[in-house]
Amino acid sequence: MLKELQLSLSVGLLLACGFLYQVTLRSSCLFSCLPSSKSQQGPDALLSQGHSIVFLETSERREPPPLVSCAVESAAKTYPEQPVIFFMKGLNDSTQVPPNSSNPGFSLLSAIDNVFLFPLDLNRLFEDTPLFSWYTRINSNAERYWLHVSSDASRLAIIWKYGGIYMDTDVISIRPIPDENFLAAQSSKVSSNGVFGFSPHHPFLWACMENFVEHYNSGIWGNQGPRLITRMLKLWCKLRDFKEVSDLKCQNMSFLHPHRFYPISYSQWKSYYEVWDPEPSFNNSYALHLWNHMNQGKRTVVKGSNTLAENLFRKYCPTTYRYLVQGPQRSVTRAT
Repeated sequence: MLKELQLSLSVGLLLACGFLYQVTLRSSCLFSCLPSSKSQQGPDALLSQGHSIVFLETSERREPPPLVSCAVESAAKTYPEQPVIFFMKGLNDSTQVPPNSSNPGFSLLSAIDNVFLFPLDLNRLFEDTPLFSWYTRINSNAERYWLHVSSDASRLAIIWKYGGIYMDTDVISIRPIPDENFLAAQSSKVSSNGVFGFSPHHPFLWACMENFVEHYNSGIWGNQGPRLITRMLKLWCKLRDFKEVSDLKCQNMSFLHPHRFYPISYSQWKSYYEVWDPEPSFNNSYALHLWNHMNQGKRTVVKGSNTLAENLFRKYCPTTYRYLVQGPQRSVTRAT
């Protein structure tokens, strides 16, 4: 009887120690404890599902600023059942954040269940596409707009290979996009390449990659980006002006009304950093493009400013707002 009691006490002590160890381990995390099932999934397995949301970072930056974090978090909240994949060129370890990480944005995104961070391997990405011959002979150091050009190429290749939705890292998602094959109008008869979605191996994207190489001109900003998409769209479709807030159909694609993503035009980008009374409802929008290329860090989201951008952060990326805007950071194990 005494031996049985001692055994029970020993087992109980071991369980208690194990529990305390787990509590201590979790409390030391700053958004850095990833579930083992998540860390074992590679990009090909996730992308092959064909309905991923894809973001790209073609610079060497490893720490996402608040707007980038907000874009990724808002997509994860809007598409909770879909993988949100963020490819970062400067990333080496795609599965784990070092203990006591000094990168709160990176750590925050790593802890969201359906967000996955992976290195961006351009050479491997462009294989088996028309872009491969161009990439292997280009001198990136001589390219004035290389970060933009490489991003323009990467988004075409990824979505052509695997399908899904591509979004720029300054796009805040607010509701799901109902279309599978779509382009986003920036204005009448002008397409953006900041948001688009296609099924795998869609011929429009293959044609875009061929045109990318055939008419490559790195001296013109956007020639391989929105200008490319617009000129290819005009070849494929007979475009007409939008009527009210309705989308256009062409072959098996949708050309979505400018209000879907660009209710505030690039010339009015500062409006996002102003106080609105009343605030717009954006009832006709699926996501909002905040024009970071125009901003260039001139204006940021400031706690207590009551600007449109701050209120968008509060509503659509609350964890980013709480830890990267409000501060100070707190040690938590999971992002919500």
